[in-house]
Amino acid sequence: EDGQQGQTKQGPGMGFLGHIVHNWKARWFILRQNTLVYYKLEGGRRVTPPKGRILLDGCTITCPCLEYENRPLLIKLKTQTSTEYFLEACSREERDAWAFEITGAIHAGQPGKVQQLHSLRNSFKLPPHISLHRIVDKMHDSSTGIRSSPNMEQGSTYKKTFLGSSLVDWLISNSFTASRLEAVTLASMLMEENFLRPVGVRSMGAIRSGDLAEQFLDDSTALYTFAESYKKKISPKEEISLSTVELSGTVVKQGYLAKQGHKRKNWKVRRFVLRKDPAFLHYYDPSKEENRPVGGFSLRGSLVSALEDNGVPTGVKGNVQGNLFKVITKDDTHYYIQASSKAERAEWIEAIKKLT
Repeated sequence: EDGQQGQTKQGPGMGFLGHIVHNWKARWFILRQNTLVYYKLEGGRRVTPPKGRILLDGCTITCPCLEYENRPLLIKLKTQTSTEYFLEACSREERDAWAFEITGAIHAGQPGKVQQLHSLRNSFKLPPHISLHRIVDKMHDSSTGIRSSPNMEQGSTYKKTFLGSSLVDWLISNSFTASRLEAVTLASMLMEENFLRPVGVRSMGAIRSGDLAEQFLDDSTALYTFAESYKKKISPKEEISLSTVELSGTVVKQGYLAKQGHKRKNWKVRRFVLRKDPAFLHYYDPSKEENRPVGGFSLRGSLVSALEDNGVPTGVKGNVQGNLFKVITKDDTHYYIQASSKAERAEWIEAIKKLT
């Protein structure tokens, strides 16, 4: 370790094509928040100081890169100044892992993009006259819907798929959203409600990362398809018994927050409503037309606290960072919730504390 912050991935397993003398050399790479640093290797150990740095802000990545016929495991990076770097991994798995991590760092380096996505996912709401079912029906329309076709990724062909960027284009052109950020949010909702599913390395990798802001990729290399459950009748979830007393309290605060599920541990945007007399916190699915909570709990005897913004707290899955808080109910059920800002988190904690 060399004491620098923000390290996300490192390893000695990549070759590097030199710029002055065009030969391949083994280099030790360390991926930081917006920079890929590389070192010389001697005796299997890296030699400090770094041999060079690749600034990832504004970079484009090509993977797989097919410019060298006898080198199928290449990643190509092109910087804002049009400098090209070729990196060679020792296996397809390693290449894909590096490409995924570097792509995430490139996105994170775009000013405020990830923060915008987090904020938007906590505030975006479909117009009341539009439901997710209506959007999916239109997506299936034979003349105006999104077209599925065979697509290739890393040598494999996936039938009846479409590109992440194509779905974003379609949502905007059909006036379901006003911007690409909103379209990414809406596409993530469609995945969370099992209307769509990811296909292939790029899109599956985004899901496995567990990062709330990057679950759906607005990308021409990420593939998606319709979920098989679309035509099937989805078995209704167990009805949640809600007494009229629970919902009779006075609403003191409401808004959109992200909540971690108890079983699958994935993050979903929910509309939270805080009531007093009696004190309850209910949450609603914004994609459903009916005004009925999908869950809720009594705040009597509950504990609420902010979670540290450094690292991923115990009990939280994925790369969700910052603005988290936890509510522990009287029966010791733990709810992990994310606000879009520290100020919003503080407001919710203060409001809930008053009712516990």
